[in-house]
Amino acid sequence: MRNQFRMMGAGMVMTSLLLGLGGCASEAPKSTSTMTPEQVRGHADKAFEKLKMEEQGRSADPAMPR
Repeated sequence: MRNQFRMMGAGMVMTSLLLGLGGCASEAPKSTSTMTPEQVRGHADKAFEKLKMEEQGRSADPAMPR
């Protein structure tokens, strides 16, 4: 009976050590960058302009397969 308690105690110590080491090894959370609505709109406008340019390039070269 004592041997069983000794094994349970050793298991608990090992488990707590592994969990403690795992918690210390994780990376710190990175901060998220906050973008203003104006910045989002500016990025969307640039992407839309780029898409329009690509579409105009495709219509100029109709032999290119899609």
